[in-house]
Amino acid sequence: MGIRWPRILTPTHLSQIISTQTNPLTALQIFNQAHQKYPNYRHNGPVYATMINILGNSGRILEMKQVIDQMKDDSLLKESNFKAAYQLFSDNCWRLEVKSRVKSLNLLMEGLCRFKKSDLALNIFQEMDFQGCYPDRESYRILMKGLCDDGRLNEAIHLLYSMFWRISQKGSGEDIVIYRILLDALCDDGKVEEALEIIGKVLRKGLKAPKSRRQRLDLSQCRDGEDSEATKRLINEALIRGGVPRMGSYSAMAIDLYNEGRVDEGDKVLDEMRKRGFFPSLPMYESKAEALSKKGRVSELIEEDIKEGTCVPSVRLYNTILKCLCNAGDSELAIGYLKKMAKQVGCVANKETYSILVNGLCKDGKYIEASRVLEEMLIKSHRPGAETYNGLIKGLCSIGRQYEAVMWLEDMVSQGMLPDLAIWNSLVASVCCKMSEIEMFIMNSF
Repeated sequence: MGIRWPRILTPTHLSQIISTQTNPLTALQIFNQAHQKYPNYRHNGPVYATMINILGNSGRILEMKQVIDQMKDDSLLKESNFKAAYQLFSDNCWRLEVKSRVKSLNLLMEGLCRFKKSDLALNIFQEMDFQGCYPDRESYRILMKGLCDDGRLNEAIHLLYSMFWRISQKGSGEDIVIYRILLDALCDDGKVEEALEIIGKVLRKGLKAPKSRRQRLDLSQCRDGEDSEATKRLINEALIRGGVPRMGSYSAMAIDLYNEGRVDEGDKVLDEMRKRGFFPSLPMYESKAEALSKKGRVSELIEEDIKEGTCVPSVRLYNTILKCLCNAGDSELAIGYLKKMAKQVGCVANKETYSILVNGLCKDGKYIEASRVLEEMLIKSHRPGAETYNGLIKGLCSIGRQYEAVMWLEDMVSQGMLPDLAIWNSLVASVCCKMSEIEMFIMNSF
């Protein structure tokens, strides 16, 4: 195996090595050899993710499952061992040689909250101070969601108050997402009066809204509490209109609403920020496009913003629009966007872009066009996944293009990918059908 091993191996270095391998089995062999060559080396999450993606994209499902099982055995962070992971942290966090990191502790808290162990997550949060490791906004968001999901609203309210004198002292607009988690939970629990009391404190202490803006708000419609969704909408509007106009507040609120699929409410945030002289950011458009695509709607409104010049699209935004068009059966229109990307400076189509187009064209039965796009994909040095190859080969066989199908099959196998059994069946059936046609032609000729 022609690779040069470094004197000291790090997970980042190993990820780079296996990513450059054209054969997934060679990458797996290197991945497994690392432990033998470096006894003190251990794989981390990103290395496992890289290896799993390589195997998954090449159709090596059995090997991928083995790596996933290996990853589970290599970690305490699975459902049966969360208490053991917490105990390990509790027993050793005070040691001088142990350096706690906010990112690692956030990951542990998120895992605990996911399995309804927010009480243990709260203990870790409280221990952070003693480690000289201060919780950040993500720490508060994870714990707030965990406490609210577990119905521990009193602890969640106390957590909110601690935010006021810690991370919200300057009235950061991004904190609005965390406030919403608690306010929505209170409304869902029927505690509307308490939610209205807290929103006043949020505007005053959290968002540092001036008194003149707070006095303009009319929340009397919220007090009946009969429709919790309507109440939550009014509270969201109060958070936006009552606070000091900030790009951070608008962006955080809009992205959060779009991620929840509440497109109409997200659009209201965009309208409000435009009135205040702000232009929506690219991440906001990306979140909106994602939300629209999940609802099966083509992003006409985003297209208008692109034409008007208020939005300079990114690769991620284009990919979302392409996915939406292909799902709607408009793969030919999607090809036009690929040409637009080629003309836009700094917006280069990536592997996902081409994969979406090839799969979309195959879904619409346009296999010749899909073959051309796949050729361009390879010219640009992007390797298709096994699923992309399988779909195209099967489609070419169905329209009698056996030669192109065999060419793509050879290319697929040369990259260490395993075609599905159905692909071999399609190819054999197609060839047999072609031969019977030839025999029939010969017989008719005589």
